[in-house]
Amino acid sequence: MRGTVAYWVTSGLARLPDSGRINPSQVILMKSKAVFYHAGCPVCVAAERNLAVALDPARFDVEIVHLGENKSRLREAETAGVKSVPALVLGGAAYHINFGAGIDALR
Repeated sequence: MRGTVAYWVTSGLARLPDSGRINPSQVILMKSKAVFYHAGCPVCVAAERNLAVALDPARFDVEIVHLGENKSRLREAETAGVKSVPALVLGGAAYHINFGAGIDALR
């Protein structure tokens, strides 16, 4: 698509340095990745049902990771800033939702 501009979704009007405002018909919204980490406990399952699935699929690619079953992803979760589950990592920031279990309890 010639003349199409792709950019990350931000608030406000997007501007290009040399061409002024972007024509909305020429914009492709890039999806952000969201990773929901949980351990399968009732608190985690409730958060998954209510929060993770509520994210707009047009804006977010959501991956759900059960750390109780997939321990090989524990280091990844810790590197992303997860201290307890359930947690949602969005835009490089970890958001802790309620408290189901500390990350150390999952080892």
